[in-house]
Amino acid sequence: MDLDRSTFYIDGAWAQPAGTDVIEVISPHTEEVIARVPDGTTRDIDAAVDAARRAFDNGPWPAMSPDERLDVLQRFSELYAGRLEEMATLITTEMGSPASFSQLAQSAAPWMLLDTVVNLARSYSWEETRTGMLGADIIVRREPVGVVAAIVPWNVPQLVTMSKLAPALAAGCTVVLKPAPESPLNAYLMAELLHEAGVPAGVVNVVPGGREIGEHLVSHPGIDKVAFTGSTAAGRRIASICGQQLKRVSLELGGKSAAIVLDDADLARTMEGLKFAALMNSGQACVAQTRVLVSRTRHDEVVDALAETVDAMRVGDPADLATEIGPMVAKRQQERVASYIALGQQEGARAVAGGPGMPAGIDRGWYVRPTVFAGVTNDMRIAREEIFGPVISVIPYDDVADAVRIANDSDYGLAGSVWTTDAAAGLDVARRVRTGTYAVNAYTMDFTAPFGGFKASGLGREFGREGLEHYLEAKTIVPDAS
Repeated sequence: MDLDRSTFYIDGAWAQPAGTDVIEVISPHTEEVIARVPDGTTRDIDAAVDAARRAFDNGPWPAMSPDERLDVLQRFSELYAGRLEEMATLITTEMGSPASFSQLAQSAAPWMLLDTVVNLARSYSWEETRTGMLGADIIVRREPVGVVAAIVPWNVPQLVTMSKLAPALAAGCTVVLKPAPESPLNAYLMAELLHEAGVPAGVVNVVPGGREIGEHLVSHPGIDKVAFTGSTAAGRRIASICGQQLKRVSLELGGKSAAIVLDDADLARTMEGLKFAALMNSGQACVAQTRVLVSRTRHDEVVDALAETVDAMRVGDPADLATEIGPMVAKRQQERVASYIALGQQEGARAVAGGPGMPAGIDRGWYVRPTVFAGVTNDMRIAREEIFGPVISVIPYDDVADAVRIANDSDYGLAGSVWTTDAAAGLDVARRVRTGTYAVNAYTMDFTAPFGGFKASGLGREFGREGLEHYLEAKTIVPDAS
C-alpha cells in the first residue's frame, strides 16, 4: 500500500506545498522508510491560518446553531467508526505502538471521545439567563474562542488530536492542526473523513512539520488560542509566547506519576494492572506510572513479582497482537531511554529486570529492554525526570503518609494510582496526592471528566465540560430593561 502524500489539507482541498522538502516516515520496527509527506514551511502555515481565519470570520461554521455543527460531527463519527481498524494499523505502522494498544487507544478511544463530546455538547447550555443583583435578567452567552492552533505529539496522535479538535469544532472554532513529523499519516486519514463528512472549507487545516513551523504557528497573529500536548520544555516556550500576546493557551505536558502499592494490595491483580499503568504504549505515555512506591514491609516481594512480570512481557513486532512492548518511536528516543538505563546504574540503582542492550532475539528496530530498577531513591534522576520509555523505578516508603509525600515530591502532577483491597483507604490516598487524574486499582481516563495536570504537567483541562469550555469565551449581555 502506497502511504506517500504530496499535499496538505488547506481550505477544504488538497493543496500543493510551498516548499520541496519532505518528511521521511520511518518504521521503528524495520528502520525502513515507509512513506514520505511534504515538510511544512512557514508559508504553508500562513496559508492554513488564513484559511482558518476566513472560515471563522466569514464562513458558516461559527454561525451555525450548535445542533447543526453537531450533526456534521455525528457524520464524521459514523465515518470514523468504519475506519477504526485502518487507523489503528496505520498508527502502529508509523510510530510502533503495539497493535493491541492501537486498537484500544489509537483508534477506538479517539472515536469514543468524539462521541462523548457530541453528546455533551447536545445538552450544553450555550446561553443562559441569570437574575442580576438588581433583579433584572442577565444573559450569559458562550461563543467560540476563534482560530485554534492544535499541536500534537507522536505517541497517541489521534487521541490527542481529538481531545482538541472535537471540542473546538463543537464550540464553533476553526483549527490548524500540526501533526508531529514522526506520525503524520493518521492526520491525513482523519482529514479525508472530515472532508467526506461535510466540514466546510477552512474549518480544519492540516500541515505536518517540525519545531520551526510549530513556533511560527504559535506566534501567528491570526491564532486566537493554542492547544498543545508535548514536553514541559516546549510547553514553557509556548506559554511564554502566548503570555506576551495575551493569547489563550492550554498545555498538557509531562509526567512522572506514582503508583502506590499499599500493604493489603492483591499482588497478582496489582502486577497485571501495572503492566498497563506503567508500561502502556511501551512506556511512551505522559500518564505512565513509572514510579512504583512500595512499603518496606512488602518491598522485596513486590520487586520480585514486578521483575518477573516485566521479564515475561513479550517484546517485538508491534503488528503482532501478542506483543506487549514495541519499539521506541525513533532512534533518538531509543538512545535517550538507553542513556537513562545507564544513568540508573551509575546512580546506584539495581536493574532487577532488563538493563542495557537490545532485547533477546532482536537485532534491528529501535528497541530497548523493559527495565525495572530497585534500590531507587526519589532524588535520583531516574525517579525525577520523564524518561518516556519502559523503565520503572521502585521506591520504598515507611508508611502511607510517607508514600503520599514521595508521590507529591515531584515537579509533575499528571496521573497516579493506588493499589489496595480497602476501597476507602484507596480514596483517602487519592484525595491526598496532588495530581490531575487518579485511580484506585487501575489507571484509566473517563472522557466525561476533566484530564490535565498540576504543576509542570500543564495548564487547563481536556475532556468533559471543562475541556469544551476551553474553546469558549463567556460573554455577558445586559438587555434593555427600560
